[in-house]
Amino acid sequence: MSVHELGDPEQRGMTRRTAVRAAAVAAGGALLGGALDLASPRNALADAGPHVYTRSDWGARPPKTAATITSRPDHIVVHHTATANSTNYTKSHAAALSRAIQRYHMDSNGWADIGQHFTISRGGYVMEGRNRTLAAMQQGRHVIGAHTANHNSHTVGIENEGLYGSATPPEKLFASLVETCAWLCSIYNLDPSSAIVGHRDYNVTSCPGDRLYAMLPRLRRDVQTRMRTRRQQEELLSLAELPAGHLPTYPGAPAMERTADYYHGPAIGERDLGR
Repeated sequence: MSVHELGDPEQRGMTRRTAVRAAAVAAGGALLGGALDLASPRNALADAGPHVYTRSDWGARPPKTAATITSRPDHIVVHHTATANSTNYTKSHAAALSRAIQRYHMDSNGWADIGQHFTISRGGYVMEGRNRTLAAMQQGRHVIGAHTANHNSHTVGIENEGLYGSATPPEKLFASLVETCAWLCSIYNLDPSSAIVGHRDYNVTSCPGDRLYAMLPRLRRDVQTRMRTRRQQEELLSLAELPAGHLPTYPGAPAMERTADYYHGPAIGERDLGR
């Protein structure tokens, strides 16, 4: 039995440290080619993060090719999955959603693996996405995904289950999104006031939906509050230090957009290195 089958995260005696260490040792040493320093400050930060269910927990298929690892990201992109607003809030449903998205990305889109780095279900379960994501984070680095066209090399993609043009995300989902963003900002030394953006800030798309997009200011504030309870922010990445091509261009949402499960706007562009 997996440690992730012992009950809901709030009831589980196992700590975040156990899950991250297991994932990092299994994936980090083999995929990144070196032992991980599990006593480092970065790993102490990881201990304070959300409970993340690994790829093996949700039954991910092997990727066609291993994901490319690069330097740390400078933005976190919030998406919605453009799927139905399910009332099934169980862990098994969250796992099935990740499998369905991976199947669509690999079999329909022809990508090497699932595109996003994390998927958060409407029940608040956080699932690891693209292969090597957690292992790369343990070294303060970044896996190139497929979620925001022409900006995958420097952004972390978080898919939130549902369609949020007019609906409001469940509180459990939003709370997990806050925890996940605070964790990422701590690990990568990002300022949530500028680092957290929506998909439509980079590409012409309605994603992550008008209602969720309108909640991003609250998300940034809540993440800042959550981070202050953990540690003082230091060495924040300034927007002035970023390459001009990494800054959001705010194209706005289109008047009309194709609406189909798993499609939330442009995910791969000419400047992206792979799929």
